[in-house]
Amino acid sequence: MTRDTHSTYDPKVMQFFDQYVHGIIDRRQFLQSIGRLALGGLTAAAVLESLTPRFAEAKQVDDQDARISARYVEFDSPNGYGKLRGYLVYPAHAAQHAVEKPLPAVLVVHENRGLNPHIEDIARRLALEGYIAFAPDALTPLGGYPGDEDKARELFSKLDQAKTRQDFIAAFQYLVNVSNSSGRVGVIGFCYGGGISSFLATKLPTLGAAVSFYGNAPSLDDVPAIRTPLQLHFAESDERINNAWPAYKTALEQAGVPYTAYQYPGTQHGFNNDTTPRYNQAAATQAWQRSVAFFNEKLGK
Repeated sequence: MTRDTHSTYDPKVMQFFDQYVHGIIDRRQFLQSIGRLALGGLTAAAVLESLTPRFAEAKQVDDQDARISARYVEFDSPNGYGKLRGYLVYPAHAAQHAVEKPLPAVLVVHENRGLNPHIEDIARRLALEGYIAFAPDALTPLGGYPGDEDKARELFSKLDQAKTRQDFIAAFQYLVNVSNSSGRVGVIGFCYGGGISSFLATKLPTLGAAVSFYGNAPSLDDVPAIRTPLQLHFAESDERINNAWPAYKTALEQAGVPYTAYQYPGTQHGFNNDTTPRYNQAAATQAWQRSVAFFNEKLGK
């Protein structure tokens, strides 16, 4: 069961929470900041606990669902790390044997916590839509997703982002060549992953489609290199991301890059993540439908 409780808290609580999960303020500062607000009788610590992801409650597709085949795999890092780990999910009919018609594929890029259960669930949802889905774990060089969101954020801050971006390029190449792939590959990313989606569009001219959920804009100097159609999803209340959109929009239009952008009323950053109270079911459903239709159109499904 998902939690659609986006209107429960004062928007200022959610703004401070966004700053907390992105490392702008620490736990102590978050608790102090929201402690000054009206919390409906709750303590600041209780509010933070309520914002903790509920992965099991939000799971939409079980990892043992007979319609899919999911497993962890390894692929080569170009950075001397050895092997990187990822979660590979097929529609069941394409998992073991060659298929008459190869399938398009989608790279799934996580938020700033690594490959957590929510992102694995996103990959399974895409497999149900008929795609080979692959979700790498950028935290592999540091031991992988640790099973705790706070520890994951702490580890994430220690990554060398230049190397991590190269790892995602390697993940794209892996997916192009994986068994039963048509070679038509798209990417979808959320928050940090949304920024990686846009970054990959600047570096991979054969990328078939890029979907970004409330992600950072790429370097504007790199926008003219984009050859990939983009679909961009924004929350209404997301100052940190939205402030960069006007300049990004201008750069896209000047470069003639095909894009579609959507902003969802009444939403906060992270509105697609159905494991936390930032989730907005109506917006998330509409954005997901648009994303799948976009992939269907651009990847030749």
